[in-house]
Amino acid sequence: MSAPVFTTLGCRLNAYETEAMKALAESAGVQGAVVVNTCAVTAEAVRKARQEIRRLRREHPDAPIIVTGCAAQTEPETFAAMPEVTRVIGNTEKMQAATWAQLTPDLIGATERVQVDDIMSVRETAGHLIDGFGTRARAYVQVQNGCDHRCTFCIIPFGRGNSRSVPAGVVVEQIKRLVGQGYHEVVLTGVDLTSWGADLPATPRLGDLVRRILKLVPDLARLRISSIDSIEADPALMEAIATEARLMPHLHLSLQAGDDMILKRMKRRHLRDDAIRFCEEARRLRPDMVFGADIIAGFPTETDAMFANSLKLVDDCGLTFLHVFPFSPRKGTPAARMPQVAGQAIRDRAARLRDAGTRACATHLTAQQGKRHRVLMENPHMGRTEQFTEVDFETPQPVGSIIDVTISGRSETRLRA
Repeated sequence: MSAPVFTTLGCRLNAYETEAMKALAESAGVQGAVVVNTCAVTAEAVRKARQEIRRLRREHPDAPIIVTGCAAQTEPETFAAMPEVTRVIGNTEKMQAATWAQLTPDLIGATERVQVDDIMSVRETAGHLIDGFGTRARAYVQVQNGCDHRCTFCIIPFGRGNSRSVPAGVVVEQIKRLVGQGYHEVVLTGVDLTSWGADLPATPRLGDLVRRILKLVPDLARLRISSIDSIEADPALMEAIATEARLMPHLHLSLQAGDDMILKRMKRRHLRDDAIRFCEEARRLRPDMVFGADIIAGFPTETDAMFANSLKLVDDCGLTFLHVFPFSPRKGTPAARMPQVAGQAIRDRAARLRDAGTRACATHLTAQQGKRHRVLMENPHMGRTEQFTEVDFETPQPVGSIIDVTISGRSETRLRA
């Protein structure tokens, strides 16, 4: 029998959890299985998951196929109905050693086919800690899971449960281990990162965690935070942006739209001017700060004028890296019951947003030429600047090293050094 085959769909957090599942499967002695860790963020993500399962069945005709992740959590019946699927496991169950102990060849057919409990009842923080997920240069540390907000387009809280935080001391100890193993950069990840600490004693905030990490792990060269909700950025986080050179000058913002009416219908917690003010303030505190952002094209009821406000937000916030999502209704969400925008209009608007993102990125790349940057090498020929911009090298460099370079040029999407 061979080692299990794992396939990950969706976000970086899913990829992190796949690494944890690999360790659990190995400890339990699971062999010959195929595990699909699914995403539920859009209807298209679920469709791709089903497509991937069918492909894997063709490649592995005799292997048991185990489906888990957010789509398995939110619609287990969809996957249980697929003849290719052997077992459906929820997001809580996938992180439990007892679950994997039931997936050994002699037990997999003897236990219930669907193991998906009520994720909303989960209160504890997942205890899985892995050392070194990512490249040899960069590691990811999950500090939070779940979400207490109920944006009208989002199914993720029903896949991840309510917000829960990893205690600061546990996070610091894991980062110390990672630095001891030679990692120069750590990225803090979570579903709703700026809610970190709300369920912990004394309700610390994300900025408190960032400052504690930087204080207690002095040998950590670079700390990044992944996607944040800008309206929830706390004063300690803003102070860290201003004063901590080891906190990288790149923030990915969950903006979603640039029109106030659409933001209200999305049940977001910020308005257009809030996003602009945050970007202005962060850039004032850290002039080299760059921003990425998620923006949805064609949210229900979005008119041309409303879309124009989202398009203009790229310039008004000074965004550099865009993640554009054509709106896709998710069954069970309020937005799925709202008046929908025509599919062609959604595709056209998404294309226009992507074009704006391409132009914004090009402007950023051009501005870096001739500047000095410290680049963390991810592979012998590519690394990233402090601002997370990719840099190509003709001459191989040591993976994991941080090197000082002068930017000599650019391609369409990367810098050259």
